[in-house]
Amino acid sequence: MPARLKTRFTEFFDIDCPVMLAPMDKVAGGALAAAVTRAGGLGLLGGGYGDADWIEQAHRDAGNERVGIGFITWSVLRTPELVDQALSHKPAALMVSFGDAEDIIAKAKAQDTPTIWQVHTVAQAEQAAKAGVDVIVVQGQEAGGHGMDRGLMALLPAARDATGPDQIILAAGGIADGRGLAGALMLGGDGIMMGTRFCASAEADDTDIAKAGLVKATGDGTVRSKVFDVARAVDWPWHFTGRVVRNAFADKWVGNIEDMKMRAAEAQEAYNASQPDDHSIRALIAGEAVDFISRIEPAGDIVARIVEEASDLLKRAPRYAE
Repeated sequence: MPARLKTRFTEFFDIDCPVMLAPMDKVAGGALAAAVTRAGGLGLLGGGYGDADWIEQAHRDAGNERVGIGFITWSVLRTPELVDQALSHKPAALMVSFGDAEDIIAKAKAQDTPTIWQVHTVAQAEQAAKAGVDVIVVQGQEAGGHGMDRGLMALLPAARDATGPDQIILAAGGIADGRGLAGALMLGGDGIMMGTRFCASAEADDTDIAKAGLVKATGDGTVRSKVFDVARAVDWPWHFTGRVVRNAFADKWVGNIEDMKMRAAEAQEAYNASQPDDHSIRALIAGEAVDFISRIEPAGDIVARIVEEASDLLKRAPRYAE
């Protein structure tokens, strides 16, 4: 029988594994979300910036599996009808990240949809708890994609202390194996959310070239900056930076972001002229957990192995206590 871990998160969603798929924009499609759910975790669709047609297709691809959906808060607030569209599918959960989401949380709660809010500071965790969110995801700066500055190891227990013993909390950022899951539980979490590890899965909606790039990359080779927001002309709030695999394009601008902003048109022209899989220029989003990725494999195998590894570590933990 596959290993199982029981936490408040698994009990709340009636699942076997305290592992949730990060709702990565377009990469977390229906096939990947469904695979994570079938493996005993919770799969979320990557609603990202919001695309009505994509949302419908992702739900079709997920079939009858129980999946949730996540959005980038500041973006979806501009198109609130997409939240209504997502809620019409009766998702397993609605997740929000990057911005003040009280109105979205209230709308989901009014329809009895479980709610999840990703945070990056203790103050944000307190804000989410005050809004009555069911699950808080505490993301450390080790994560791929957008985030802030605090490391997970101190932020997670601080968020636990600030929100109280009953709040369901997941850890995110730099986690890709059972050691990360076991550590998250010891630091006060009720489970984990993973993105980068699932990007390197068979079901992820990304190219083989991008997935091979994740296998090759190292945590030391990632960088957090605003370079690719400027290059893609995406209007991200300035306090959020993005972690990607460092490349020649980033090296040109990462220490000169103010100059890049003044020469934004030049940078954007060079970026847009490149091929989508040319990762010497294009962003390859990845967190520091790429150190632990050695191959592409089915998402279900990833979930099973991580839970088994964590279960084994937790069973051996008493040897450290007298």
